[in-house]
Amino acid sequence: MDTTTHPPLAVNIKGESLFKELGTRIALTRKERNITQVQLASTLGIAQQTLAHYEGGRLRLPASLLPALARELQLPVESLLGQPSAAKTRAKRGPLPALARYMERISALPETQQKFVMQMIETVLAQQGR
Repeated sequence: MDTTTHPPLAVNIKGESLFKELGTRIALTRKERNITQVQLASTLGIAQQTLAHYEGGRLRLPASLLPALARELQLPVESLLGQPSAAKTRAKRGPLPALARYMERISALPETQQKFVMQMIETVLAQQGR
């Protein structure tokens, strides 16, 4: 029986780093949005301890959970993965129109504030339609 220990492969180290960074981004965004681990875990249908392990990089987050997680954190999946979003890529080619920049900022707000802004916009548009 071979009892020799081998050093972990670079792929494993890179993978560990990826999942730790992903977990850090999840935790930071969750805290910025004033969402508790219990709330987010419940919404995702997972245990709070599981979410804590994802945030700490101790468990690998399944890819199938990324869309729901991004939706709950109000972020593009690319941002969760540490990649520039399509909006940032577009910005490199030229400035975004003011309306598009406002839409990006609004989409980053908590859901209740988004609804409030939408109601204000609908009110103004309804007045224009008179």
